[in-house]
Amino acid sequence: MYEKYIIVTEETKNIKKDQSIIGFQLGARVPYYRGLGISMIEHIELTVDGNKIPDTDILVEIHGNTYSLKQMETEESDRWEFGEVGLIKVLQNNGLSSGKHVITLMFTLRISYMPVLAHRKDSKEIEFN
Repeated sequence: MYEKYIIVTEETKNIKKDQSIIGFQLGARVPYYRGLGISMIEHIELTVDGNKIPDTDILVEIHGNTYSLKQMETEESDRWEFGEVGLIKVLQNNGLSSGKHVITLMFTLRISYMPVLAHRKDSKEIEFN
């Protein structure tokens, strides 16, 4: 239901530091109507043009706090609220090349009243400059 709102294209760009491109980022919203504690986000999977980004290369920034996927597993006090735009960042020399790329982002969520994990995915073709 909220899947089409997961990727926020306005926040999607290469990350620059000084005069170098050091990676790329995309905006994201957690696809659950109540928001979730960070540790209840079981997994985030990111693919670019069909290639999976290694978990160890992904950082998540939410309201100024930055976490690796491993750190998210044990975060007890922070929440990602519904509608709040976070940033999924990948440090990768030269970021993404200019042109269109197909970005797919999947969240695996642990929701207290659901007996199984919820998988929510969005995919968009995004132009990088």
